[in-house]
Amino acid sequence: MAEPKTEPKKRKTSVAEFVNQVRTETSKVVWPTREETVRTAIFVFILTVLLSLFFLGVDSLFNAIVNFLLTLA
Repeated sequence: MAEPKTEPKKRKTSVAEFVNQVRTETSKVVWPTREETVRTAIFVFILTVLLSLFFLGVDSLFNAIVNFLLTLA
C-alpha cells in the first residue's frame, strides 16, 4: 500500500516581506499611457452603444414576432 504524499508545510510570510513582494510585483506592471486609456475608453463606449442598438433591434424583432403569433391564437 502506498503512503499518501504529504505536502511540506509552507512558511508564513511576514507583513513586511509581503509588502516588499507586492512592491516588487507592482513595479513589473506596464501601466498604459493616458492616450491609450482614453482611446480604450472611447472604443468601449462605441462598442457599448453599437451592441445596445443591436440588442434593441433583436428584442424588437422578437417582440413583433411574439405579438403577431399571439394575434393568431
